[in-house]
Amino acid sequence: MNMANAAGAAKAKIVRFDAIGGPEVLKLKEESVPEPGKGEVRLRVQAIGLNRAEVMFRSGQYLEAPVLPSKLGYEAAGVVEAVGPDVERSWLGKKVSTVPAFLMTDYGVYGEVAIVPLSAVALYPEKLSPEEGTSIWMQYLTAYGALIEFGRITKGDFVVITAASSSVGIAAIEIVNVEGATSIATTRTSKKKGVLKEVGATHVIATEEEDFVARVNEITGGHGARIIFDPICGKGLERLAQAAAWHGTIFEYGALAPEPTPFPLFTALSKGLSVRGYTLRELFIDPKVMAKAEKYVFDHLEKGDFKPRIDRVFPLAQIAEAHRYMESNEQIGKIVVKV
Repeated sequence: MNMANAAGAAKAKIVRFDAIGGPEVLKLKEESVPEPGKGEVRLRVQAIGLNRAEVMFRSGQYLEAPVLPSKLGYEAAGVVEAVGPDVERSWLGKKVSTVPAFLMTDYGVYGEVAIVPLSAVALYPEKLSPEEGTSIWMQYLTAYGALIEFGRITKGDFVVITAASSSVGIAAIEIVNVEGATSIATTRTSKKKGVLKEVGATHVIATEEEDFVARVNEITGGHGARIIFDPICGKGLERLAQAAAWHGTIFEYGALAPEPTPFPLFTALSKGLSVRGYTLRELFIDPKVMAKAEKYVFDHLEKGDFKPRIDRVFPLAQIAEAHRYMESNEQIGKIVVKV
């Protein structure tokens, strides 16, 4: 990190974008190192975990619209190097990673340093590298909320996980396995089937090559899946509804499909289905629920039940290339930027 200029002020490289657009709008800018305010800490960033939400934020398709020029980024691992006036100094020097418990209109972690709320930092298991430490909270907590906190999966449940080769999809497979339920992972072609089996999927369906609904019925003995965990939506929701069990629940946690999403009314009526929107933010409402979720993830990481899978690591100077790679949908697991 370049920590000085001619005037002697500390400087750091921060990623910003001045316009909505493709990966090319992301620029590395040298700025004065900011000081944390009340309730905040400053991290010396070691690694950044990329998320689909940041691609959508950059391109103007996210839940919040960026205020330009904008920072971005939810997940970073690093060392606490400064604390706000009301934050205990015992945090200094601790290795932490950020929990995505803030809005990107308020904070962003892409850069050599990052200011974040103390409430959004957590210790990660010592045995994990910074690259692994930045690859845990978004994926495991997102899956935990739908599958454990709200879905209450148990042994004997069948759980459909779409877009299963994403980091959240792999986390969901691991959680389903830990809880003794049966995972049915989907991917578009057979190309990623082997890896999904390798990470623990009980069944894998290549949706462009197989009859998805028929395969789910075959696997579940005609009962369908009680829980479906889907970030795509769009016209595919009807097929998911057809594959759901009586009184099943479809958790929609993303909007990857470019087309509108028609509600599968008749299928929902005939099965008493619940189709609900879900984001990780639901966990943040109750600090006790959030603490329980973080402990669940930490403990299973410590035991080795969960193993964050890193697909590819880019240097910070190639942040635009890292975003292009995410948009290619070629990855299996987490894309990480090393600082």
